[in-house]
Amino acid sequence: MKKLACLLSLLFLVVSSIRAQDQVYELRMYELEFFRPAEVLHSYFEDALIPALNRQGVSNVGAFEEIGESLPKKIYLLIPYKDITSFQNSSSELSTDEAYQQAASPYLTSGQDMIPYKRINVSLIHSTESFPELQVPADPGLFELRIYESHNEDALRRKLKMFESEFNIFEDAGLSMVFFGKNITGDQMPCLTYMLATADMEENKKGWANFVEHPQWKKLLAMEEFKNSMSDITRVFLKPLNYSQL
Repeated sequence: MKKLACLLSLLFLVVSSIRAQDQVYELRMYELEFFRPAEVLHSYFEDALIPALNRQGVSNVGAFEEIGESLPKKIYLLIPYKDITSFQNSSSELSTDEAYQQAASPYLTSGQDMIPYKRINVSLIHSTESFPELQVPADPGLFELRIYESHNEDALRRKLKMFESEFNIFEDAGLSMVFFGKNITGDQMPCLTYMLATADMEENKKGWANFVEHPQWKKLLAMEEFKNSMSDITRVFLKPLNYSQL
């Protein structure tokens, strides 16, 4: 009995260690104020925050702005932490990073009238076993961010399960998946979030046309298990800023 208990404890530690490696994505959306220049925010990202995150071991930080003329304008930041512990420790590490504090000083000491955003909306997204890590696309020009809401937790469970059979469809259709995961915080819960990358809008449209005609997608769409698993879609087209690492 004691040997069995030790074996179970060891198995738990191994599984916990594996699970701890699942990436956690912090998706920030900065809603900009009208008629305020955003240079102080861009400089903060480029010269202070992103280099400091890189020193923490966080790589491939994405920085984007929306395509189009929607108002208010928004800036998006995607931070892929290797696990939840890295996310939890990041803020305290920034507070003791002297290079960060110096580079961030123009932003951190700015008065209220100089801060270019009204609010920051933050979502945390946990990667899944079927798509565990962010994939850096080759020479992307266009990113598509999608949020799928479900009417309750079971519906989201079914939608997540449906996606396990969809990743190869995206690949076949010519739509590069950047990240995928289940939201664990945010204002559209319960939901999942993912990002696609293509060269341009024409390639995006072609990819989605291929996707909806894919025989595997039509089969999934007809399955009773996956019906009524999604209640709303948010779709945002983004272009990378010149300091983005994606």
